[in-house]
Amino acid sequence: QVQLVESGGGLVQAGGSLRLSCAASGRTFSRYTMGWFRQTPGKERDLVAAISWSGGSTYYADSVKGRFTISRDNAKNTVYLQMNSLKPEDTAVYYCACAARSGSYVYIRTYDYDRWGQGTQVTVSS
Repeated sequence: QVQLVESGGGLVQAGGSLRLSCAASGRTFSRYTMGWFRQTPGKERDLVAAISWSGGSTYYADSVKGRFTISRDNAKNTVYLQMNSLKPEDTAVYYCACAARSGSYVYIRTYDYDRWGQGTQVTVSS
């Protein structure tokens, strides 16, 4: 079974930056699209960004375009989310996820992902 472990969350002031990391094991990481989701209490888990297995294709939610960057290092089995110009509305628990099917397609639906990390809290103060 694949295991995903996030790190890098924390408390930051508005305008600041954080870099999240997600270390994967147990699956051929380099064959799968990876995504970062976020969730706030009482709301659904939403996709923030996703990246194809090669890193050649990415997707970003409109709310984070131009501020967040997703990347991956297949040699290290790690995916990253660089978050700049953070806003209080970015406050959420951030989850790393692995797509259920291998291939180059960049999946954007929650149900397309079947493995999840435990989540890391990101809090942006105003």
